[in-house]
Amino acid sequence: MSASSVSRRRILSLWLPRLPIDRIQRFLGSAGLGKPPHPSIVVIKDNNALVIHVLDEAAERLGLYIGQPLANARAMCPDLRVFDADVVADAKTLSDIADWCDRFTPLVALDPPHGLFLDITGCAHLFGSEAALLKTLIRALARQGFAVGAAIAGTSVCARTLTRQASSSIVADGGEAAAIERFPVSALGAGEAITTGLRRAGLKTIGDVAARAPSEITARFGARFSTLLAHALGQGDAPINPRKPLPDYIVEKRFAEPIATDTMIAMTLSRLADTLIASMEKQGKGARRLEAAFFRTDGVVRMIMVETGRPVTRSAVIDRLFRERLDALADPLDPGFGFDMVRLSASRTEIVVQEQRDLDAHVHDNDELAALIDRIAARIGGKRVVVHLPQDTHIPECAAMAAPAQHHLAAAMQAEWPARVESEPPLRPLRLFDKPEPVTVPFATVPDGPPHQFTWRRAKHAVVRVEGPERIAMEWWRQDGKQLTRDYFRIEDAEGLRFWIFRDGLYEGEVFDADGKPAPPNWYVHGLFA
Repeated sequence: MSASSVSRRRILSLWLPRLPIDRIQRFLGSAGLGKPPHPSIVVIKDNNALVIHVLDEAAERLGLYIGQPLANARAMCPDLRVFDADVVADAKTLSDIADWCDRFTPLVALDPPHGLFLDITGCAHLFGSEAALLKTLIRALARQGFAVGAAIAGTSVCARTLTRQASSSIVADGGEAAAIERFPVSALGAGEAITTGLRRAGLKTIGDVAARAPSEITARFGARFSTLLAHALGQGDAPINPRKPLPDYIVEKRFAEPIATDTMIAMTLSRLADTLIASMEKQGKGARRLEAAFFRTDGVVRMIMVETGRPVTRSAVIDRLFRERLDALADPLDPGFGFDMVRLSASRTEIVVQEQRDLDAHVHDNDELAALIDRIAARIGGKRVVVHLPQDTHIPECAAMAAPAQHHLAAAMQAEWPARVESEPPLRPLRLFDKPEPVTVPFATVPDGPPHQFTWRRAKHAVVRVEGPERIAMEWWRQDGKQLTRDYFRIEDAEGLRFWIFRDGLYEGEVFDADGKPAPPNWYVHGLFA
């Protein structure tokens, strides 16, 4: 990427310095407990000692600071309210905020532990200007109970530095160096060792460091720090790493007055589907994966995804699939105080292949079957609608593979299974147990004969008819020799029930006891015949 193209990028850095304590206070407020009346801190263990991880404004006014031992903090403020750090919950909250920030741009990246990057290149005009976008974002998060810092610059490193030193700043292209030159070198976030080394060398501000020759800085502090400094000064920048890939097509609708009724939600999705289909149709594409995002006024974002077996080119199909999905939600779509934005995106698309549909009845049948599978998958989940594909193996439990029907329907329809001999009973049951179930065999004809009776699920069965054995040796090149040879028998008992039973191992050949002497093999029932 050239320097000119980098300079045109616009990055918004978002920082939530009190995220852990804000999360806790939001939870207490939602539980009706209210904000703690005393100064509050979050502590974390560091070198077997509890130290302050995050503190609220009241605690900061008392002179407490991050990294201070808890014992010292309690001595300064006996009424201190202390909470344990929960890094997982903090990360979940940051991820939720990142989802909410999707309303501004689909390119949102994490800046751990309490920050985000938003690539707003080409997006600011949708909100009036960069200043209006920044103001809207800060106000909205403040209403949700978060302390927020934000800034906009041409590079992510510069924007991040400004966020922590001069929140609400907006730096024009080419003005990065002048904007941060007065800040202390610690603002670069290069680490304690490098920051200390810079100060000892008399370089106290970023401007002091920038005034030195790049080769001198590289020789003393390394290439990584030189690159970081160059990015902070606007001299190139590494691209951010968005949390989600950019969808192929996006359409959205914003509302001045939030919507909350099912009718309005359905109408909005229908109109967005029409627009989405029209956009894809221009390029001859259809959607295979669709995602609807509902942005609530209180910051909660709900996302619903549907997949299809074939590219969708009609908005009516999209309506039906999302209606099935919404009706089947275990956690219904709660509008709260209403949705102020609804987005529909196609994250996976394919070129639509034209087929002769007027004369070929099989094409119509395939379309109807694929549509039925899509509707069922939208209601109960795509992983629950499966087809079975034959596998090139003679091991019974591996002879068929269950695969999602939406993605393997064509392969399943063309699959070739072993043909059944006419007027002969099936050689194997249609369905096998997930795991072979052990049976007790008091005696059997050795070395490779069937049992005369067996006990399965505490019921005794007398054997009256037997077919077999069918010997199956395991695939030693895959199993590392750990699987034993099996002899399968088709058995009918006195009650007319038919079983598929196997002996796991050969007599006096593969099964030995702890002393190395031959031991009787185990028997299992693997399936039942109808």
